[in-house]
Amino acid sequence: MSRTNQNSAIDEGESIHREYILNIRIVRVQPPGEDGPQYRFDAPEHIEVLFDTPELAELYADIYFDVNGFEEAGTGERGVPPEIIQAGRDTLAAYFLTQPYSDINWVASFYGKKPTEIERYVASVRKRAQEIREGAEEIGME
Repeated sequence: MSRTNQNSAIDEGESIHREYILNIRIVRVQPPGEDGPQYRFDAPEHIEVLFDTPELAELYADIYFDVNGFEEAGTGERGVPPEIIQAGRDTLAAYFLTQPYSDINWVASFYGKKPTEIERYVASVRKRAQEIREGAEEIGME
């Protein structure tokens, strides 16, 4: 995580991977010195967050919609934004999956669950996020 991002313009070598409502998007970037692309989550007033796969970036976006946005700045390397904590077990599990120190087995171990149960948590977050986006589009939010 690095600089503050105010939904900056797309630079040369970058492309939009996915766009959402409310000026939220995932941008495919090729950082200097990196072998492959990374995926940057862009939202107004949100710090830059890079992911190695588009799936992790999309999950992060789903979490963002699930909790109606959150501020990542100031949480530290292993901190969790309060909005994520308050959202419940499934949202927290999904958030943990987006962090560089974890994977599905780590999260399952943390919760004392099987990986398939964590996958169900993630599916719930994704479903709620999709419902939120669809509802917002229905009332004309862009």
